[in-house]
Amino acid sequence: MSGMVQNPLNVVPDKSDEQPAPNHVNGSNGTNGDAEKSSTKTSRFDPHFTDAVINATGPKANPRLRKVMASLTRHLHDFCRENEITVDEYMAGIDLINAAGKWSDDKRNEGQLLSDIIGLESLVDEITYTLAGEAADTPTATAILGPFWRKDAPKRKMGDSIVLKDMEGSDHTLMHGRVLDFNTGKPIDNVEIDVWHTAPNGLYEQQDPDQPDMNLRGRFFTGPDGEYSFYCLKPTSYPVPNDGPAGKLLEMLDRHPMRPAHVHFILTAEGYKPLTTQIFDREDKHIDNDSVFAVKDSLVVDFLLKEGDSKAQYDLQYDFKLISYEAAKKGGVEGATQVAP
Repeated sequence: MSGMVQNPLNVVPDKSDEQPAPNHVNGSNGTNGDAEKSSTKTSRFDPHFTDAVINATGPKANPRLRKVMASLTRHLHDFCRENEITVDEYMAGIDLINAAGKWSDDKRNEGQLLSDIIGLESLVDEITYTLAGEAADTPTATAILGPFWRKDAPKRKMGDSIVLKDMEGSDHTLMHGRVLDFNTGKPIDNVEIDVWHTAPNGLYEQQDPDQPDMNLRGRFFTGPDGEYSFYCLKPTSYPVPNDGPAGKLLEMLDRHPMRPAHVHFILTAEGYKPLTTQIFDREDKHIDNDSVFAVKDSLVVDFLLKEGDSKAQYDLQYDFKLISYEAAKKGGVEGATQVAP
C-alpha cells in the first residue's frame, strides 16, 4: 500500500452500477440493525463476528461508553458488509485519517475539518443542543466550532477592537448586545465571550504569515448588565483549505469549498451551558449552500450601515441567550450535567 501514503484518497473503481451481491441482510450483517441485537438470517459473511467484537467489552466499562461503542461497531461493520469494502479501500480510509492527524496542530484541526465537510459535526451539534419539545422562543442556536479556534486568545476590554491590522476590503463593524438568561431574561454577569473570524482575504491569522499573531481574535467579559461591545470586521466568505485531505475529499466529491461569511463565538459562564456558535451575514451568496452545513436561520443577521462612528462602517446588534444547567436538566436537554473541562 506504499502508494497510498502519497495519495490517501485513492480508492478502487466505483461498483455502484453493478448488481448487488446476494444475501445482503439486516441485523449484524446488513443495514438498520439494532445496536444490541444480532440477526439470525443467513449471510455469506461470518454472522457471529460483530457480536464477538461487541461482547469483548469488559464488565467494568462505562455504561455509556459500552452502549456507544457497541452501536458504532455494529454500524461500521454493517457499512463495510453492505458496501463490500475491500482491503485497499479500507487502507485508503485509514491513510486519510492518518493524513488528517499529520496536518493537525495547535493552529489547525484537519480531523475536525474532515468531519465538518461530511456534516458530522453539524449533526452532532443539532442532536446535542436541541431542546425537548417546541417553544415560542429558544436559547441562541449552536453552530460548529470549526478547525481554526485557538486557545487563550487575548483578553480585551469592552469597546476594544480585535482588528490588529487593516487590509484591503476591511469594513469595520461595531458588534454589541447583551447576554441573557434564556428562562428569566435577566443579564448574566462575567460571561466570557471568545470571538474570532477571518481577514478580508479569507484567511485566519494562523494561515497567513502577513497577519499579526492573534489578529481578529479576542476574549471579552460582561459586567452585571450583561452588555458587550467590540469592533471587528464585516466577515467575508472563504473556501475551506484545499491543501489537506479534507479539501482533496471535497474535490473528489465534486463539491464546492465555500463557507458563507460568519463570525465565531464561544460563550461560557458559571452555571450555564457553554455556547459555541456562529453569526452569518444574510447578504452572503453562499448563505444557502454552506460547504459544512452549519447555517441556521436564527443565526443569520443583517449588518446595517452605521453613521456617526469614525471607527466603524457597519453596526450589528445581537443578544445571546444562554440556558442554565439547572434549566437544561429540567427541560431534558442532553449534556445538562456540568462537568469539569
